[in-house]
Amino acid sequence: MAGKKPVLVPVLGDQLTRTLASLRGRAKDDTVILMMEVWDEATYVKHHKQKIALIFSAMRHFADDLRDAGWSVDYITLTDPDNAHSFTGEVARAAERHDPRAIHITEPGEWRVRQAVEEWPDKFACDVEIFADDRFIASIAEFRDWADGRKTLRMENFYQEMRKKSGLLMVDGKPEGGKWNYDAENREPPKKGLSAPERFKPEPDAITREVLELVAEKFADHFGELEPFRWPVTREEAEEAADRFFAERLADFGTYQDAMVHGEDDLFHSMLSTSINIGLLDPMELCQRAQKAYHDGDAPLNAVEGFIRQIIGWREYVRGFYWYHMPGLARDNAMDAQRSLPEFYWTGETDMRCIADSVRSTRENAHAHHIQRLMVLGNFALIAGIHPRAVEDWFLVVYADAFEWVELPNVAAMALYADGGKLASKPYAASGNYINKMSDYCKKCRYSPSVKTGEDACPFGPLYWHFMERHRDRLQSNHRIGRIYANWDRMDADKRRDYLDTAETFLEGLTPASEGWARSG
Repeated sequence: MAGKKPVLVPVLGDQLTRTLASLRGRAKDDTVILMMEVWDEATYVKHHKQKIALIFSAMRHFADDLRDAGWSVDYITLTDPDNAHSFTGEVARAAERHDPRAIHITEPGEWRVRQAVEEWPDKFACDVEIFADDRFIASIAEFRDWADGRKTLRMENFYQEMRKKSGLLMVDGKPEGGKWNYDAENREPPKKGLSAPERFKPEPDAITREVLELVAEKFADHFGELEPFRWPVTREEAEEAADRFFAERLADFGTYQDAMVHGEDDLFHSMLSTSINIGLLDPMELCQRAQKAYHDGDAPLNAVEGFIRQIIGWREYVRGFYWYHMPGLARDNAMDAQRSLPEFYWTGETDMRCIADSVRSTRENAHAHHIQRLMVLGNFALIAGIHPRAVEDWFLVVYADAFEWVELPNVAAMALYADGGKLASKPYAASGNYINKMSDYCKKCRYSPSVKTGEDACPFGPLYWHFMERHRDRLQSNHRIGRIYANWDRMDADKRRDYLDTAETFLEGLTPASEGWARSG
């Protein structure tokens, strides 16, 4: 590279993909790849220890892979004494070292990082080019074109467009099997003794062990247990995890994807979201493998369609929704929820067995599956009236697969209805009956869903009716909710009062979370 100014290509921690748009077509002797472990990104919220370890270890492995392939990689570790600890600061230092003729970067996935990057042309003397992240099926512009002019932005409509565009599970322009969506077949409660084959859990190598020591030292006050650490940190490990899922778990994934079993943290879920979200796995390749499993007779259509819908339907949709509604989405609070997050979201110390087990899994694994997140943890926050910012921070902190573009729409819009219905047609509020049906939590719980009011009642029941009553003016005209108010109105006044009193007594007894769990200072 002597005598020739290179192109500087910053690669972020969720861009660990060889075919990244900003790398594609670049000459190795004309490029310096910059990778940065920076304090600002690890601490803007106090991310789960395993999440930080996952990203730093995956970055270090990716950097080694790039070097082995002949790329020049400038890698800045967290402990570099000159580390500026921000992306912009580190790009500035790299610009001084390498005097690039241009900076090429693939668009960041989060709003706040994109805003910082868009200031780079004014900060640096060279050209700055931002490339679209084409690891998604739909570009941000394509989603905007789809959304503009629509009164409602429903995932199902968008999903059908993605099926047509990708050709997945399509036969002569029509959906495989005659239906777009087989979700009705994917709601089976857990049968007694339900368990799944253990997922692939790679052992930490020397690089990961070094990162674990770093995280233990530097982030000791962050939430979560650091070990055992069993996340894939290389493409090879991620591919083995995918192989095991397709061979051993996909066939039953659809049927039991909404089931919850105490102590069974994974069940039949793929556990591939971390590898997809940081770039180790190609989502389209996974969808094509799932489709092949169906065509080969190795998995039923309801399982395969459900898996594909989570990726090209829901994942693509929430990413587009995020960019379409930011930055306002981060401020939305349509339900005027003002209550503090309870301390038990961090400690798991509650007699509600469903929440205790979901928090335990979250603390130990940096993971809980989507129904635990939506219908246990999110549902409680919704019906208890917890402030969206506190809930959003919590979800962003605790899950290894949580980046704001995917976390915020799922929490603010889906779980909390904070956007007022732009995403969901009604609030996902539910009593303890749903949890009782879809899990084994309630059998050994201190509370009982069959007890409706009083100190032994499952709190989800009274809180559900309290939520519906306090938001009646907003919700009763919703055609999907009207019959619920008819049921409420048929109750005698004393029964309604008992529900509300039980809920208010429970809410008054909640201990607010202490300061410093999610953010420092």
